[in-house]
Formats: sequence, structure tokens, C-alpha cells
Amino acid sequence: MDLNSLPKNASSLNFTKHNQHIMSPCLTLHINLGLSLRKTSQALKDLYNISISHQQIANYCKTAAVCIKPFVDNYQYEKRNIFTADETYIKVRGIKSYIWFIMNVASCSIIGYQVSDNRNVGPCILAMRMAFNHLKKLPEKFNFIADEYSAYPLAAMKFVKRFGKDFAFDITQVIGLTNDDAISKKYRPFKQMIERLNRTYKASYRPTNGFDNYDDANYDLALWVAYYNFLRLHKHNNYQVFKLC
Repeated sequence: MDLNSLPKNASSLNFTKHNQHIMSPCLTLHINLGLSLRKTSQALKDLYNISISHQQIANYCKTAAVCIKPFVDNYQYEKRNIFTADETYIKVRGIKSYIWFIMNVASCSIIGYQVSDNRNVGPCILAMRMAFNHLKKLPEKFNFIADEYSAYPLAAMKFVKRFGKDFAFDITQVIGLTNDDAISKKYRPFKQMIERLNRTYKASYRPTNGFDNYDDANYDLALWVAYYNFLRLHKHNNYQVFKLC
């Protein structure tokens, strides 16, 4: 599967009614500040006297996602030896769907993500493929932290079978919500990092009231990951944005 696939019916960058400078506040208000499409349209009218429909804003976002997703997905993030992963729920046409996140603990960057209509091992493997992109072999003392869901160990077995011992790793499973065992107690802070990421994403997702289709979910997630990795102020970076090499 193509990890960079996105809807092909995005609008072009040949602006007619509005110019390219209008696209920036649309993205800032909708993605960075988490306003709904209709509130973004209203804010542009109230603040800047710019009349633009919520559907045109959606078209701009889809076009921006098509342009930015390959850069975000293929950027050579500095990858240390601890990854943490989790999945969270969204709604597509009112039906429960899933988003998988994999985070690099050292930089708090999202290095793997995937939208899926199921919670099977397939989308877990795709998220891992993105996270391991550009790696010739795993870092020394590599640790992959997740919950007790069985998809993660199964995905790890697939990587060993496909790529050999250079990609052999175990899943450190943090079980439940309480520290009933030594492993959960030791690695709970890493699991809490990915849980906070889920809550941060859900805060921006909530105004959408769910997505109409998986294309919309994909382009919205691609833009949000770009914002989170490169534009959001991170505590670990002294509240500065990510610096591109």
C-alpha cells in the first residue's frame, strides 16, 4: 500500500476568487486553533471581512494536505531508542473507526500514524512502517512501548519475518490503568505521553462531529500531524517550534 495516498479530487492551487494568502489564515484557524469549518468561515468574515464558504475552506485544507503529507511522512526525524504507540477512536459516518499513533519519545514527534476502519494488525503494521522509515536497523537498546493489545506483538513478528534480526524487537506492554506490575510501573510515564497525545488530537477532532468519509479523516489528520510536529510549541523544546534541519 502507498503510505502517502490521499484523495485525488483536491482543488488546485490556481486561485480564482481568493489569492494564496487567504489559504494561510484558513489553515491557521481551522488546524492550529481547532475551529470548525463553519466557525473558521465566520471568523474570517468577522475579523478580516473575508467572505469564504466553509466548503472552500475544506477544499483548501484538502489541497494543503496533498502537498504537505509526503514531506511530513518522509521527513528524516531524529529517532532515538524509545517509541510509544496507541490507538484512539473517531467516528466516520457515525461508525467507530480508529487512528493509530506512534511517537518518538525523545522529540515528542509523531513518526507513524494511520486511519483505519478496523483494529486489526494490518493498520498497525502500516503505522509501524511509517515509524521505521529511513531506518536501516533498529537503534541499540530499542524499546517499543504499547498497551496489552495483541496487534502490536503480531506486527512486531511480521517485521522480524520480513526484515530479519535487524528489526527484531519485543513489545513492552503497559497493562491497564494501575501499576499492578513492575513493568507497568516503570514504563507508565511513556504510555501517558501517548495518552496525552490522543487527548490533544481529540480536542481538535471534537468540533468536526466526526467525518463524512475516510478521505476527509486522512487529510485532516495529515494536516494536524504537520501542525503538531512542526508548528506547535513543545515543552521539551523550551516551548519553541520544531527546527527544520
